[in-house]
Order: sequence, then structure tokens, then C-alpha cells
Amino acid sequence: MALKAVHVADVPGLDLVPENPSLSLASARLPKGAEMVRSALKPARFAVIGHRGKGMNALASPDRRMREIKENSVLSFNEAGRFPVDFVEFDVQVTKDDCPIIFHDNFILTEDNGQMSEKRVTELNLEEFLSYGPQKERGKVGKPLLRKTKDGRVLNWNVESDDPFCTLQEAFERVDSHLGFNIELKFDDNLVYQEEELAHILLVILEVVFKYAKERPIIFSSFQPDAALVMRRLQNTYPVFFLTNGGTEIYGDARRNSLDEAIKHCLTNGLQGIVSEVKAVFRNPSAIPRIKESNLALLTYGQLNNVPEAVYIQHLMGINGVIVDLVQEITEAVSEFINPETEAAEADGDKPNSKPNFSQRELSFLLRLIPELVQ
Repeated sequence: MALKAVHVADVPGLDLVPENPSLSLASARLPKGAEMVRSALKPARFAVIGHRGKGMNALASPDRRMREIKENSVLSFNEAGRFPVDFVEFDVQVTKDDCPIIFHDNFILTEDNGQMSEKRVTELNLEEFLSYGPQKERGKVGKPLLRKTKDGRVLNWNVESDDPFCTLQEAFERVDSHLGFNIELKFDDNLVYQEEELAHILLVILEVVFKYAKERPIIFSSFQPDAALVMRRLQNTYPVFFLTNGGTEIYGDARRNSLDEAIKHCLTNGLQGIVSEVKAVFRNPSAIPRIKESNLALLTYGQLNNVPEAVYIQHLMGINGVIVDLVQEITEAVSEFINPETEAAEADGDKPNSKPNFSQRELSFLLRLIPELVQ
């Protein structure tokens, strides 16, 4: 369903970005006064983005690294920033009293006298939300925090280094300003949102962003197709990317079910890039040149992005960057196969041999093999 344009006269500080900002993730926010259109933007270096900071929490995983630091926390963001990441990715929702908070799940779980209770995050006010988990005030005890796994088990949300929940404003104020923010606009797949509701939520988020972002690079992204296009209509300052499973899961909304649909959605609505599940790209590598020809950036997410070899192949394929959980391991691997001086030379127009000298036949074979390996 086509959405009407939203009036945004009360949103401060709207700037214009070039029509092809996707070519440079480093230009995720342009300074005021930047020209509306640039004839050519230089490609940025291959980007590494920390997933929910220094990695998501997988409580049932045997890998202790997946329980090292509380995800989506100020501590996790700053820990990720100790490594050469370009952005941290995190999930933003809006509380009942209109405060943007950082939390991934649709529901929050706790236990009281042996009874588990579950509440929708967006139906809590800010004070209620912050009452879960560790507290900032010394001596104050928060509600026990539980989490439901994908297989339905409910586990104590225990991590080695815990941290209180935070608001979007706190993240801007307390996270190193050099670190870019990939703000995922989080919505429930099982709910239907009206245009006015989406616009209200996004305007609440934008108010905080425009007040506190300053020169910090920002990328917005969302799996919710209408939220992405409404955010694009609400502002021209920051690029908006469409998140997609690329067909690895099927939804009632056809726009979410393939890379081709994602390309169409971006081009129809002026979005600047796609963030795809990496398996979808490996299964359909021919989509990459179509995405590039459409002047769109391409990032990926998924468990395979914690495998250095899979990240390396994506670099060879021309993907712009990866969202990863194992921040230290992947940034170390990327630094080994990407020479910053070489990339700087490439950005200046030189073309040194920074990648393996595959013949066209060898590269074609590799691209045919990968989809078979990930089926």
C-alpha cells in the first residue's frame, strides 16, 4: 500500500545528501552546506560493523564470547569501539511515554516469586523499562531479566560483563563520538502499523538524533518496508537502508522476500542501500552487480559473517561491509587482507593489486560454488 508523504515542518536540521550517498559509508552524514549532488563519490573502505555493539547475546551458545558483554549497552558499544569498527548496529524502539530506547526483543521477561511475566517493550514507560536488569543507582536491585530463545526455552540473561539498559540519548552522550551508529528501526513483524503511527514513532527518534548526533555518522535501517520509506520521506540528512532476509525466510509482504524485491523497494522509494542476510547474497551472487548498477550500497549480516573466510569472499565480491558479532576476530582478519594504504590509493583513483589475481574463469567458478555450499 502506498503511503502518503508526511509533513515534517517541525523536525529541525534537515540537510540534503547526494543522490548516490551509498557509494561511501564514510559519508553517512554530510556536513551542512554540502552540495546536493556530487558527480562521483569515492568508495569507502570495506566496513566492519559491530552487531548490537561487540556482539549479540546467544545465551544457549557454547561459545562464551556470545555471553561476554550485555548486548545493546553503552559498555558493549564502547568495547566494540576499541577495535577498528566503523559503526555499531543497535535496535531502537519507543516506549509508551515516547522515549527512544535500545533493546532488541519485542517482549521483555522477568520472574517474580517463581512466576514468569512477559510484557511488550513498547507498552512500558521509560521508568518501567529501566527497572529491569542491573541498575545505575548503587544498591538498587532491578527485576531479574530472562530471555526466550528461538526454540522456546526461557533462560536467565546472564553475561560476564553486565550493564544497565540505555536510551538512545545516553548512547549519543556516552559512546565515543568517532563511532558511527547504524540505527535499526525496530518493529514487530506480527503487528500492522498505520502510517500515522509509524510517522509518530520515527519523529520521536529523529528528535533525539538531530539534537545529539552532531557530526557522528548515522545510517538508519529497518526490516519494516513502510518504516524505511517513511523515514526516507521524513528526512534527507542520513541514508536509509532496507533490511532483508533476501528470501531465506518468507513473509506475507512480498517486498521482504527476495533481493530483487529489495532492489525494487529501494529504487521506488529513494532508499540508499540494502542490508541482506549473507546467505541470501551467497545463494544469489548475480544480485550484487544489479545492486551496484542501481547505485545502492550493500551490507550483510548473519552468522557466516563471524567466519573470516566468508568475510574475505564478500570483500572480493564487492560488498561494502559486514555486520559481525566477533568484533575482535573479524577486524583482525580484515586488517590482514585489506591494506589501508592500498585502499587509500584506490580511493584516489589508483588501482594497485590489492586483491588476489583470480582469472575470470576462477572467479566465475567460485561464484557458482558458493551458492551450492550454503544451500
